[in-house]
Amino acid sequence: MKMTSVVKPHEVERDWVLIDAEGKTFGRILTEVATLLRGKHKPSFTPNVDCGDYVVIINAKKAVFSGAKLDDKEYFRHSGYFGSTKSNKLSDMLENHTEKLYMIAVRGMLPKNRLGRELYRNLYVYAGSEHKHEAQSPRKIEL
Repeated sequence: MKMTSVVKPHEVERDWVLIDAEGKTFGRILTEVATLLRGKHKPSFTPNVDCGDYVVIINAKKAVFSGAKLDDKEYFRHSGYFGSTKSNKLSDMLENHTEKLYMIAVRGMLPKNRLGRELYRNLYVYAGSEHKHEAQSPRKIEL
């Protein structure tokens, strides 16, 4: 009888993955990114270990949104004080804070604990086609 193997943190093999968001649907990109960050695509997946890959997203501003989301969808934030609720439209976030928009969306798909915060640090988003991770020679993935 073969036992299930459990990967230890020092045994994890990580890859660098490059995703080009140009012309791709926003939500479809992010679900794939969350899977890659978590490591669920690997046969050695262990739920309590960070066994995911590093993910670099380029051309983030050129992602496609379906329906009327650009005009209708709003992102809210609150400082905790009375009357301090602020909101931004999706179109404004895409134009001015592209990286933050992707980070907020991916963070919602990761675990809400210490492991999720650790996984979140492995995501790098760039609005344009230039990125500073050439030295890691990321492999490009088509979604």
